[in-house]
Amino acid sequence: MSACYELAEHHLGRQFPRPHITFRKSGKNAGTAFLNVNRINFHPIIYTSNQEIFINEVVPHEVSHLLVWQCFGKVKPHGKEWQAMMSQVFNCEPNVTHRLDTSGTTKNVIQYQCQCGVVELGIRRHNKVLKGAQYRCRRCERILVYVEPNETNAA
Repeated sequence: MSACYELAEHHLGRQFPRPHITFRKSGKNAGTAFLNVNRINFHPIIYTSNQEIFINEVVPHEVSHLLVWQCFGKVKPHGKEWQAMMSQVFNCEPNVTHRLDTSGTTKNVIQYQCQCGVVELGIRRHNKVLKGAQYRCRRCERILVYVEPNETNAA
């Protein structure tokens, strides 16, 4: 983390306050930047099982969010400012999502169906569905339908 800030300070010619770091489980998110409070949360299980990639990709990704917030204010989360920070300051591909194994991070997943096939939602989103919320598939954009545990997953 310190290396990222030192690199950014050298490249951008200014000092930045160091964020508060937490390690809490957060679904399949490897990291989350909380802009208003200058905090980054890292997923401890994903970190433990993918340390090198985590340090080289996830840390710069989240630090870039905080730096962009401090330099430019409210902009698109993965917009041109963030992409430039990732590529020009940290020499990283500005990938929006990580490619890390998250299979050991969520135990309570509920299966839903869409045109594409089965989609798993976490227990928090499932509980929101039970209260009336609807979620759409990111690929086909159809509303996800709950699959009863004893039903077949035919599309």
